[in-house]
Amino acid sequence: MTNENLVAHFEAYSAWRSGLSDSINGYRSWLNEQELNDGQTDLRIQHILDRLRDDKLNVAFVAEFSRGKSELINAIFFAGYGLRLLPSSAGRTTMCPTELMYEEGREPCIQLLPIETRATDTTTTEYKRYVDEWQVYPLNTDSPEGMLTAFQQVSQVKRVSKEEAKRYGLYDESNEDSAFTLQADGSVEVPCWRHAIINFPHPLLKQGLVILDTPGLNAIGTEPELTINMLPNAHAILFMLAADTGVTKTDIEVWRDHVGNPQGRQKGRLVVLNKIDGLWDELRDEAEIEREIQKQINTSAELLGIQQSQVFPVSAQKALLAKINNDGPLLEKSRLLALEKALSDELIPSKQEIVRDNTQSEVEDMMGVTHAILDARIHGVREQLEELKGLRGKNQDVIEHMMEKVKLDKENFEKGLQRFQALRSVFSQQTNVLFTYLGMDALKAEVRLTRTAMVSSRFSKGIRDAMNKFLKDLTGNVNKSGQQIEEIKSMMDSMYKKFSEEHGLSQTSPPPFSTLKYLKEIGKLEKGYNDHFNTALNMLTNEQFTLTTKFFETIASRVIHVFEIANRDVENWLKAVMAPMETQVREHQLQLRRRLESIKRIHKATDTLEDRIAELEQMDAVMTGQISDLHSLQGKMKQALDFESRDQRLAA
Repeated sequence: MTNENLVAHFEAYSAWRSGLSDSINGYRSWLNEQELNDGQTDLRIQHILDRLRDDKLNVAFVAEFSRGKSELINAIFFAGYGLRLLPSSAGRTTMCPTELMYEEGREPCIQLLPIETRATDTTTTEYKRYVDEWQVYPLNTDSPEGMLTAFQQVSQVKRVSKEEAKRYGLYDESNEDSAFTLQADGSVEVPCWRHAIINFPHPLLKQGLVILDTPGLNAIGTEPELTINMLPNAHAILFMLAADTGVTKTDIEVWRDHVGNPQGRQKGRLVVLNKIDGLWDELRDEAEIEREIQKQINTSAELLGIQQSQVFPVSAQKALLAKINNDGPLLEKSRLLALEKALSDELIPSKQEIVRDNTQSEVEDMMGVTHAILDARIHGVREQLEELKGLRGKNQDVIEHMMEKVKLDKENFEKGLQRFQALRSVFSQQTNVLFTYLGMDALKAEVRLTRTAMVSSRFSKGIRDAMNKFLKDLTGNVNKSGQQIEEIKSMMDSMYKKFSEEHGLSQTSPPPFSTLKYLKEIGKLEKGYNDHFNTALNMLTNEQFTLTTKFFETIASRVIHVFEIANRDVENWLKAVMAPMETQVREHQLQLRRRLESIKRIHKATDTLEDRIAELEQMDAVMTGQISDLHSLQGKMKQALDFESRDQRLAA
């Protein structure tokens, strides 16, 4: 499988996503044409479309320096430019986390965040909102040499005093690794940049791929943004080893703490054993070389606690050379094709499945509500038809009796409406209680209190207590919100049942909602805190305190993001819970009013009876056609959601 096929698979995924958006837009247009749309439904549809449009696929490359990360990225994604686009040479070349992506409407460029921003407590995610804090260099995509020069900005370094390096959290005298950055004149060599974003119109990046190239493993511990945010949220991580060094102690620690899954095999976690060309030896035959490579695979899998099928031996350098020179045999020998196939076979379907499941549940729920509206309307029309046909040849007394009966039904329903208004009031109160647990203002106040407690303590126990309380309170609030959601659902279940029994409304059950995913996110943050910083607090130094506060700011930023998503999801769920009831009540009220008006008109002029029957029969035919259209739309939506048949057609 070549890189062109990897691009083709990604383009197929993008086309599937685009087709799904078209189907949802078609449903929205039909709702508008049939006057079945409302503000809440339209907002839900727009939310789904925005999510599909902004969908990204994040792939991170993680390794110690000199393992060949940048060379592998060049080989997989940029060989078509005929040169090494990302700087790649012996030693350390990627000095800061680098994101390669494409944003529609922006000129190709490189954004660089100065290393001096590490002296603040502001996270990289926060800085992304303020473009003026970054240095921006244009990228001329028509000149490969010009792009190469621009890309080399990422690897720039400079020398600063030990004190300044400590302020940035990049020098710790108690850490033996810091000795490597200490220069003869007492200065410390540090990266010029804290983070880089490259906006680049590569075909895969245009389709929504985001590539994260990380610096050496020692940087993972000093930039909490990587530990807490970027790596845990990557859809795939390519963890790189080198055949000439094998699995080192640092490799095992980083795999265990940041990349791997203690429960065993995990989708999207691939280990790349690079530099197998170092094992190619003319004095040994192919069988001997193959045995040596297999031995390396077995050892790597055993030490990392994974299956051998997760380890991919490659030569990134030879693969890049083979692609540039169009050398098929060398490309085959480099084994890059197997890795590219794994990326296509494992990463894209997994991501597609998540997108499909999230979209399917929401679309099916909305179409179910539309079906309920049409069912209620056609039921009301047919009920009127039956009544009016029964009045043929009847005298005025019978018509008056029928009118009184409909009036009584209307009065009884209006009493039910009073209960419905009371329900809305209780629903509003319950919703307010729910948002006291998930509210952003309360969360930000909690963050401020925790930050103050940490800064004022400076002792390890005080910092640990503040962090533990913060995480415990978050978990408690999410659990309480889950209980409150169950109360709201139970209340709505009862009301749906009551209205169904008393007024013949269709009994539907409010959709379930789980807060488990938010608890899991907080659990991941707590694990990160316990694994990486809780133990370090036993011997707290100024440098460790600086790093701990940065770590807290990253956790706080991530928690705020999780709560923002939770608030949006809960608001959508509350609309989905109340909307069907409101729709049914509105439709039933409308049908009763129409029935009463029809009988009043017939009471005044009996010769309008046949006209009204004909009018209702026409309405019945129109709504029967609408239900048929909806079934057709549901079938098309099912086809649009079905990516497996599309993949089979592509493979054929």
